[in-house]
Amino acid sequence: MRYRKLSADDDYVFGQGQASFYRDNPDSVAQSVKTRLMLETGTWFLDVTEGMDWRTKVLGKYTADLRDVTIRSRILGTTGVTAIDAYSSALDRDSRRFSVNATIDTTYGAAKITESL
Repeated sequence: MRYRKLSADDDYVFGQGQASFYRDNPDSVAQSVKTRLMLETGTWFLDVTEGMDWRTKVLGKYTADLRDVTIRSRILGTTGVTAIDAYSSALDRDSRRFSVNATIDTTYGAAKITESL
């Protein structure tokens, strides 16, 4: 699996030749999971049905029963992910932050996912 790296600002990395890519390692799969989690439903012009339904299944009112199931399903549906070894999420209503932490098993080894929205 070859996957373009993202910078700290979540922009594509260019100008470093092959060093701009992850190739056949756990980081390539982790990057794929991250971009799949960050893609919101309706924003990709080629397929508006693709993405996470953040507003109604994760962060919306009365979503407590759906949020972790939805996120775990999205992670497991990512190419290269074979299992979720550890998973946790936290919603802080005061700061309006939601975070996801996961350790996944991939075809290339273990990887950690940490996302904060």
